[in-house]
Amino acid sequence: MASAAEQLAANMNFGAFQKATELHKRIGFTLLAMVVYRLGTYIPIPGINAAAFAHAFEGQAKGILGMFNMFSGGAVQRMAIFSLNVMPYISASIIVQLLGSAYPPWEKLRKEGGEAGRKQLNQYTRYLTVVLALFQSFGIAVGLSNAPGIVDEPGIFFIASTMITLTGGTIFLMWLGEQMTTRGVGNGISLIIFAGIVARLPTGLWDLLQEARLDPSKTVQIFGYIALAVAVILFIVFMERAQRRLLIVYPKRQVGNRMMGGENSFLPLKINVSGVIPPIFASSLLLLPATAAGFLATAKLPPWAQWLPTAVGMLGHGKPLFMILYGVLIVFFCFFYTSVVFNPDDTAEQLRKYGGNLPGIRPGKRTAEYIDYVLTRLTLIGAVYIAAVCLLPEFLAGSSGSYAFGGTSILIVVSVTMDTVAQIQSHLLAHQYEGLIKKSRMRGARR
Repeated sequence: MASAAEQLAANMNFGAFQKATELHKRIGFTLLAMVVYRLGTYIPIPGINAAAFAHAFEGQAKGILGMFNMFSGGAVQRMAIFSLNVMPYISASIIVQLLGSAYPPWEKLRKEGGEAGRKQLNQYTRYLTVVLALFQSFGIAVGLSNAPGIVDEPGIFFIASTMITLTGGTIFLMWLGEQMTTRGVGNGISLIIFAGIVARLPTGLWDLLQEARLDPSKTVQIFGYIALAVAVILFIVFMERAQRRLLIVYPKRQVGNRMMGGENSFLPLKINVSGVIPPIFASSLLLLPATAAGFLATAKLPPWAQWLPTAVGMLGHGKPLFMILYGVLIVFFCFFYTSVVFNPDDTAEQLRKYGGNLPGIRPGKRTAEYIDYVLTRLTLIGAVYIAAVCLLPEFLAGSSGSYAFGGTSILIVVSVTMDTVAQIQSHLLAHQYEGLIKKSRMRGARR
């Protein structure tokens, strides 16, 4: 027999959505915030020669700037006030998360601090975001000042104004993302990245249609790519929802004259615990040489260093060495990040504390070893899955350097969409619970 929650979920329809006025306000606020974000990606920082910068950016589009431009929705290409986007915040979050597992005081805050500890770690993340944004904006400002013809009046005033503008843009987006999380449908930071990636999809589709119009012989090939993209999206949805559920048994205990407990539950282990962090890390590391190659191509090198552009060029998109290293790094970061965010020893200790155990396995160390055994094999499957999704566009696109339909962007879009739909369903479910409570109170008052 279905539970009450399952019955409510089955009854959710368009009529229930129409009655959820609170959810309408949350969706409206989220959409308004995303519009504000998109407007900011078109406001350039002061003192930039837009035409000269656009010409210089073309030489770096295949490097790490191209990846940042993808995440920022084209803001880097226009050198807008949101060029840094929320990347400093993501980097700060990852650093704090890593230190929360390795630095004893922060580990204590994470495990024993409760809500206050979580707020303290969030505050550390904000401070670190400001530091990283200042550091990155300083590097951008100095690089623009040294580039000939890009800055109208280079100097200390331009560097200071650029640092303030870019850092302020990142702080505003961090605040906007938190507002979207609390007052919107949730996942504010993820939705900002999602909006930046999706904003480029219409342009990518239009380019494909124009290519088919100019060369009709490529029509079948282009529609084949679109069909393959749909198949990849369905595959991602299947893998992201897949999980291994470990049965947990709680023994019965007598409290007074009543028997309590004795119920079974499950410990769900996702195939992809690390999310989209591994491909982002891997691509960031591998795109650094491509960025260096763009600078080396225009620089005057001594005779002994003439081989550097050719050697670095071997790590370009679509090159065999790039794809091999990309796959290896994705697998490595999958295992590394999973080991950071999921600790089998802590999980086994929590189960032992509340009296739960896995059937046929002794509590404590043996339970931790079994969970680690299962998680390692799931992580291997997840690592191969992420590597396959990210390498497929590399095989198709070759060395074109296009990020519009890259594996990382598709993973982010699908994952954020699934999380957002789950958040909307939870709000609808909460609304239906409130409706049931009101009806029961009204019936009780009539009696």
